Amino acid sequence: MKYFEVSSLFKGKKIIKTIKAPSKNDALAMAKSKSAGIVLSVKETSAPIEDQFKNFKETILGTINKKNIKMKNLIAAIRQLAVMTNAGISIHDSIREVKNATVDSTLKSIFEQIDDDLNSGLSLTESMMNFRYELGDVTIAMVELGESTGNMAESLEKLGEILEEIEENRQKFKKALRYPITVVVAIGIAFTILMVYVVPKFRDIFAKLKADLPLPTKILMAMEYAINNYGLYILLCLFATIAIIKYLLKTNEEFKNSFDKNILKVYLVGKIIFYATLSRFTLIFTELIRAGIPISDALDTSILTIDNTHLKNKLSSVKVSVSRGVSLTEAFRETGLFEGMLIQMIHAGEQSGTLDKMLEKVTNYFKSKFNDIIDNIASYIEPILLAFIAGMVLLMALGIFMPMWDMAQAVKN
Repeated sequence: MKYFEVSSLFKGKKIIKTIKAPSKNDALAMAKSKSAGIVLSVKETSAPIEDQFKNFKETILGTINKKNIKMKNLIAAIRQLAVMTNAGISIHDSIREVKNATVDSTLKSIFEQIDDDLNSGLSLTESMMNFRYELGDVTIAMVELGESTGNMAESLEKLGEILEEIEENRQKFKKALRYPITVVVAIGIAFTILMVYVVPKFRDIFAKLKADLPLPTKILMAMEYAINNYGLYILLCLFATIAIIKYLLKTNEEFKNSFDKNILKVYLVGKIIFYATLSRFTLIFTELIRAGIPISDALDTSILTIDNTHLKNKLSSVKVSVSRGVSLTEAFRETGLFEGMLIQMIHAGEQSGTLDKMLEKVTNYFKSKFNDIIDNIASYIEPILLAFIAGMVLLMALGIFMPMWDMAQAVKN
């Protein structure tokens, strides 16, 4: 929903109101229906302060109170749906059985609502779109594929495999990060303890001697002063910054576009997002093409699975180019996201009529690149980790021992 400033003329007076609507045309229609005067202009504006505060509050509370579906429960439900539909049981009855069988309370309530929506005449895809955040875009895309082709069992079975692979990669990623996170937390705790209990004693000694302190010691003293006097405020500012960033990512398109573009430039993180996104996109696109879905429709559905707006905009341009008559190969080449080798493979697939097979090879390439990063993430992080530890130890050592060396030298002289 967007906010629009509506100017109207009523009894010779100009009246300005703010209307909340999905689009400018909707805002104009609402203004004409509500206003007895003449509508002069409608222009988009920012949300009122009270609404911004309300949205911010809802975002914070939603972050604290939100209940995520456990991936293993979702996979089990999808697997059960696949088996039941493959056995000839209607999707409506299958949904009801899965609702009764699942132990996940959030998932149970979702399937209850889907069951009601199916009774009211909605399709499974339309019903699941209301739970896009909880179920994920990949789930909705594969269900839409099943409804489009009439082969729901096969689509659900493939969806189960995709979700299992995503969960496996997530677990591998968490396992790989466990060691570096433990080390960083341990060093952070040790550094904080030194700052709180040890460094102040040296501060008193250096203050009594009135010595000219070297730069590392001044930095150490400044850090100690900030932690001991403003530590709680620094912690609150950190949490507030994270909350504000989450809020802006949810409500501000310009901020999200900038954030998503710059996150791709971050060491290691950018590559993980890039290869994971393109692997998922090409996988869904391949399955849709293999099922006989037109390229334009397949692109629409596949793009829904992309979270990063920068990559989404790049790949959205493929559909625009294809609709203008440009070949799929050239459209992918124009994005600048695909290597020359991959472009040649797509071109060969277009020429030989085996596009789905070549796209599968492209998917496997992105998947292998992603798996390589995940499997070797510890070795990628190790240099940064060593540099971080070395920097902390060096600062502490130089900050404490340099003034002591100077004092010892002065006594000796």
